[in-house]
Amino acid sequence: MAKLQKSIDKRNALVKATIELVNNNGFHATPMSKIAKMANVSPATIYLYFENKQDLLNQTYVDVKAEYTNYAFATYDTNMEVEAGFELIWKRIAHFKLKECENAMFLAQCDNTPIIDEDSRQEGIKHLQPLLDLWDRGKKEGIIKPMTNYMLYAYAINPLSFLMMSEQRGAMKLDQSHLEEAYQSAWSSIKVCQ
Repeated sequence: MAKLQKSIDKRNALVKATIELVNNNGFHATPMSKIAKMANVSPATIYLYFENKQDLLNQTYVDVKAEYTNYAFATYDTNMEVEAGFELIWKRIAHFKLKECENAMFLAQCDNTPIIDEDSRQEGIKHLQPLLDLWDRGKKEGIIKPMTNYMLYAYAINPLSFLMMSEQRGAMKLDQSHLEEAYQSAWSSIKVCQ
């Protein structure tokens, strides 16, 4: 059991080092040797867990996306009304992005680059299924605009990454009233006007 935990710890250290180095240096300026050094393992150890750098980045992306969505949907109930469900999910996503800045910054970079392969992107999208299902139900009920889920995500969720990055740069400090304004704007952008 101790050997298994040591193996898990090494993999986790590699993932953590990858996130930190990519956030600070970008994808291309993050060689495997730096990842190994930061994780305090030999470079050869990386290949026990990952085929190559692409595999490391893809698996890290999927791992972080799963952590992100597990947090986002932890208190969501599929029987909630569409607006209440969206508000709960949106606010949990906002909380994650502000609380888990390193992971959120990594996801933001991955979502805006071709570095992550399409299979990994599709795996990441699967983790968003409860939100996509909520939006589909909202469209059927005439509550959510009949736009693609990509458009809904772009209008309602992606602005949170911009706000998080602005706070990280020190350009603004997000307080509860800012988050409430941001939520109201997100909801207004996707709801059907009545």
